[in-house]
Amino acid sequence: MDTLIESRDNVNKWMERFGVRFGVYKNGVFREQLFPFDSIPRVISRQDWDKLEKGLIQRVNALNLFLYDIYHEKKIIKDGIIPAEFVYSSKGYLPECEGISPIHGVYAHIAGIDLVQAKDGRWFILEDNLRIPSGASYPMIARTITRKVSPQTFQDNAVADNRNYSDLLREMIDYMNDGRGISVILTPGRYNSAFFEHSYLAEKTGATLAFPGDLMVENDSVYYVGLFKEKQRVGCIYRRISDEYLDPLVFDPDSLLGVPNLVQAYRKGNVALVNALGNGVADDKGIYYFVPRMIDYYLREEPVLHNAPTYLPYYKEDYEYILANLPKLVIKDVSEAGGYGVVFGRDLTPEKLEELKRLIVGDPRRWIAQEVIDFKDLEILEGNERVERKADLRAFVISGRQTKVWKSGLTRFSRNPDSFVVNSSQGGGFKDTWVMEE
Repeated sequence: MDTLIESRDNVNKWMERFGVRFGVYKNGVFREQLFPFDSIPRVISRQDWDKLEKGLIQRVNALNLFLYDIYHEKKIIKDGIIPAEFVYSSKGYLPECEGISPIHGVYAHIAGIDLVQAKDGRWFILEDNLRIPSGASYPMIARTITRKVSPQTFQDNAVADNRNYSDLLREMIDYMNDGRGISVILTPGRYNSAFFEHSYLAEKTGATLAFPGDLMVENDSVYYVGLFKEKQRVGCIYRRISDEYLDPLVFDPDSLLGVPNLVQAYRKGNVALVNALGNGVADDKGIYYFVPRMIDYYLREEPVLHNAPTYLPYYKEDYEYILANLPKLVIKDVSEAGGYGVVFGRDLTPEKLEELKRLIVGDPRRWIAQEVIDFKDLEILEGNERVERKADLRAFVISGRQTKVWKSGLTRFSRNPDSFVVNSSQGGGFKDTWVMEE
């Protein structure tokens, strides 16, 4: 471990050399920056991991069943488990996807589930990311580099090898492709914040990195048009472009990132989209409240992993509790992501609390409230000093022929000692996640 700590600066230099960066827009200007790596790993015991794995598989299976149900029979609404208005008012619900049956019935092929561990050791799920979850490439490449600079560390510790993420991804993509043609990773281009990851995963999986202009639809099938204008049939698209930009004939007509008629090819079952269209309804922060009910409804099981204690102002009792206890709650805008739209009541002035209260009263559907979880702090290196910071874990769950959890994850931490927000877009860093084999 000491060798790893000593090698921190060396690892960060290697990552800079490899171009391990993410992009951010600030004041309308795009810039790339290093995602700071901390060399002290998060260590998860085999016993803890076994429970996490079981709970994550359970949760993602329920979410996949929910998505299929919502776009088909809607039994969960008819049976009164989830209010219809919550589904249909979600910005992630796409009526254009009604009746579409994705290949093999899978919607959330890649799920990024964000968790935190409390000081008492319990794990809580904070968020489900089922549209375009990102971040797996960073721990992959960090592990590759740290193995090179400190090989003895991994010989001395029984740590699960995390370099198999690309194998899990390739296996799932091949299953979804069904031999119809080549597989591509569709990127909006180098000015996307996760472009490094798009190109890295294309290289590791053997998929073709495609830009929107490289694809065309002909006779309800998708083709990749290469540099020399040769056409190749496409069987699976791992798309890193948001739903609303994917097809200008169906969604945003001004989109320059879309492929005309792609949705028609998808509807016909001639191409697989990873992840499926319309998944945003399931990672809506308001719908998150109902996931434990989904697990009971679809699987007839008790949740293995629990949500953070959450209140929904849609319900009168919760509404009254939220308004009476704003100073001790975390308030989240369900339409925001990336750490934005998160407000800690204790940080607000009386005037700001009143303003927030008016917003909640004016549009209860827009908000959820959660108890502040007392995070288990993780050590990071700041200069040459060990300090403690808040951290979360994004676990990656791959669903294809089977549902599998990658034995690693993206551990993100806040570099601000007073902040619970760990997102890279908010200045956070990351560390390796060691899942112990024994």
